[in-house]
Amino acid sequence: MNLFRSVRAVADASATGSGTIDWDAVAEAAKAATDPGSLDLTDAERAGYAADVRDARDRLSTVAEVEFDVPEVVEVQNRHHWIDANVATFRRVMVPFEEHGPAVLPGFTRAVNTGSFAFVLSFLGNNVLGQYDPLLLAEGDDDHGLYFVHPNIRRVADSLDVDYPRFRRWIAFHEVSHAAEFGAAPWLSTHLESRMQRGVDALVDGDIDRDAFHELDTAMTAVEGYAELLMDRAFDDDYEDLRRKLDERRQGGGPVAKLARRLLGLGLKRRQYERGARFFEHVADERGVAAASRVWDHPENLPTDAELDAPERWIARVSP
Repeated sequence: MNLFRSVRAVADASATGSGTIDWDAVAEAAKAATDPGSLDLTDAERAGYAADVRDARDRLSTVAEVEFDVPEVVEVQNRHHWIDANVATFRRVMVPFEEHGPAVLPGFTRAVNTGSFAFVLSFLGNNVLGQYDPLLLAEGDDDHGLYFVHPNIRRVADSLDVDYPRFRRWIAFHEVSHAAEFGAAPWLSTHLESRMQRGVDALVDGDIDRDAFHELDTAMTAVEGYAELLMDRAFDDDYEDLRRKLDERRQGGGPVAKLARRLLGLGLKRRQYERGARFFEHVADERGVAAASRVWDHPENLPTDAELDAPERWIARVSP
């Protein structure tokens, strides 16, 4: 790590260029503040990642009774690779804000924004284990991505004192579960993008489109909950010990880490998991996993906010 280079990159952002964020400086500062970690994988580890993804795809297809394939882009990354991939994601989302531009003190605003995004990407780069990237708001026909941050997976498995291959396989099953959702629902990316765009456009105009963010939250609760259902029904064995130990680890850490989790809404994501999982577990127990998979037939099958807490209403509406 080179904290001086990180600070220097942010400071230089206010002196050169235009726009509200210097994305090259974001990437440089985030990576300077982050140890990339080792990607010296053994042949057995490389084969293990490939087998985990392949087995997850086959098992999840059978359990969910949906046809899908994993993305062509499957990468085992270090932390710097993950930061580079996600700078592009943040940049796409922020385009409307950058076009709007700061009203006052543009140089100061540019430095603050650059530093803020560098901190976020550095924090996440040190903690993300795996990611299914649907490339929301991307132009063109680029394939979705499936990423595994190997140094984080290895470090966390060691810190939790759990079997590393089993932990790695659990992460693979979770990320491939998301690939199953987007593969079964070609409309899902567009549905999420439209709500994101509405919400961002309203913020740029100084307003809040509560309906857009509410619909996005409801859809993401379904996405996270269905993935939990598939994990529960498809993984090789019980994984409650892995979930419990990982949750305990995430609740710990120093004040900076706790503040970062709060600001990034990571607690909200956990509540989405839990609420969505309760909904789909009820549906699957009543009608089977295949009936729960009907949520991806078309957008109208997504549960409403009220139905998430009363799944029998969704069953009556969609799977009578």
